[in-house]
Amino acid sequence: MAVGFRVVRERVRADAAIIEAFAGIPVANISDTMHRVFAAGPDIRPLDPAMRVAGVALTVRTRPGDNLMLHKAVDIAEPGDVIVVEAGGDTTNALIGEIIVRLSHKRRVAGWVIDGAVRDFDALSKGMPVFARGVTHRGPYKDGPGEINVPISLAGMPVAPGDIVVGDGDGVLAVPLDQAPDILAKAEAHNAQEEKLLRQIEDGTVDRSWVDEALKTRGCVLE
Repeated sequence: MAVGFRVVRERVRADAAIIEAFAGIPVANISDTMHRVFAAGPDIRPLDPAMRVAGVALTVRTRPGDNLMLHKAVDIAEPGDVIVVEAGGDTTNALIGEIIVRLSHKRRVAGWVIDGAVRDFDALSKGMPVFARGVTHRGPYKDGPGEINVPISLAGMPVAPGDIVVGDGDGVLAVPLDQAPDILAKAEAHNAQEEKLLRQIEDGTVDRSWVDEALKTRGCVLE
C-alpha cells in the first residue's frame, strides 16, 4: 500500500434524495443537531456568501501548494461530488483556478471545499460553489504526492469519502454517511421549530418567558 501517494476509487454514495433533503436545511440548523462540534474552521468561507453546496465527499489530501492529485480527482469525479481538499491550511499557492473549475463543471461536480487558497477570484466567485481559506494569484505545482478518497481532516473537521458535505454562507459541514438518516430527521425537526419561532416573532405570539427563567436558575437577581 503506497500510503501518501495513492488513488482509491471505491466509495459508498448516499442516495440523491437524502442529499437533496440536506440541501434544503441551513448549515447552522444541521450543526445544532450535531452538538455544534462537526464543522470546518471558520476561515473556510464561500467565495460568495450566496453560494450553497450539497453533495458527496470526494476527498483529497495533498501537500501544500501542489494540485496534481486535484487534477486526478476531477478526472474520476462523479456527478454530484464535492471535492474536499486537505492542504494544510497553506495559502501561499492557489490550488485551483478557472481552468480546473471549468473542467470540474463539465464533470458535473457540485462544488469545491479547500483548506488552502484559490485564484481567478472574479471567475470563481460567479460560478460553481467554491469554499476556501484564501485567495492568491500565485499558482500551484504539479508534482504530488497526495491521496484520493481517504479519511481527511478539513480545518479540524473529519471527512470520510462518501460523507455528505453541505455548505452555505455560515460555512461547511460534513455529515457522516452512516448517521445521515438520523441526523436528517433531527435537522428537519429542528428547522421546522425554527421556522415556527420566526412566524411567532412576526405575529407577536412568541413566548420569551424562558429568558427570565434561565436567569433565575443561574442565580441572577432581577430587580
